[in-house]
Amino acid sequence: MALSKFLDPKNDFAFKKIFGTEKNKGILIHFLNDMLAFSGNQAITEVTFLSPVQDPDILAKKQSLVDVLCQDKNGVKYIIEMQVAKTKGFEKRAQYYAAKAYSQQADQGDHYHELKEIIFIAIADCLIFPDKPSYKSDHIILDRDSGEHDLKDFYFTFIELPKFKKAPEELTSMIEKWCYFFKHAEDTHPADLEKIIGTDSVIKQAYHELDRYYWTENELLIYEQEVKRTRDAQAIIAQKLDDARAEGIKEGKAEGREEGIKEGREEGIKEGREEGIKEGMHKAQMAMAKKLLAHGVERNTVKLSTGLSDEDLNQLQE
Repeated sequence: MALSKFLDPKNDFAFKKIFGTEKNKGILIHFLNDMLAFSGNQAITEVTFLSPVQDPDILAKKQSLVDVLCQDKNGVKYIIEMQVAKTKGFEKRAQYYAAKAYSQQADQGDHYHELKEIIFIAIADCLIFPDKPSYKSDHIILDRDSGEHDLKDFYFTFIELPKFKKAPEELTSMIEKWCYFFKHAEDTHPADLEKIIGTDSVIKQAYHELDRYYWTENELLIYEQEVKRTRDAQAIIAQKLDDARAEGIKEGKAEGREEGIKEGREEGIKEGREEGIKEGMHKAQMAMAKKLLAHGVERNTVKLSTGLSDEDLNQLQE
């Protein structure tokens, strides 16, 4: 199998190489303006990179590490995160990162009115909000009754790549071109570049930065190590899922067999077998669901995998 000309921008190392370096600061600025629809006087013209490590206020707490953290000339901070796989509570983690960046602006004695906005942008190669049809969603704080936007300091944008379905010839906006870039860059054939790029020199530069021909041997090694790390993590999750499913089925069969024998004694061998099998299957499903939930698998995934009802799952989570 021939190697792709372009590498994957969702790779952690590749993502930071394109959007987190002084060399490619222009790409980052263009990306932010495109994603946030900033133009004219509102447009970002310069950013300063900040340390992606957010130290804890209390030593016993963990550090938080974001992919890219920067601020513009007005002090507004931008957090850009690439999320490859769905993790439990990612939307809460996004709010935590934003709150951490916000609180770290204030030293003792500072005035609260001087605190600047925090804008969080996530590009996710997974579903964050399964019930939302749009691949891009923007979240702000609104007054529940009036809809007024009084609390303006937090802004969240989520791009869910699995929902983006457009082909190269259908791309009409910069947001769509960026989404295509993130989702399909690794599979892009050089012959399709003209349709994707058009006259957008920044998208062209982003593709150029992903051209493996211009990467050093050491950079490619780091890239491949990150690929391996990601695949290993996914394999561990898949194995946990398989183990939980197998253990649940085994326990469910054992319980169902015992229940079947008991029912058979009371109502007859034939009826007992039928009821035992039915009850056993349900217990197997319940046991499997219990294990999946314990391993952190999302509720909707558990429901689809086991066929259980919401009432059954509610019983397990009580």
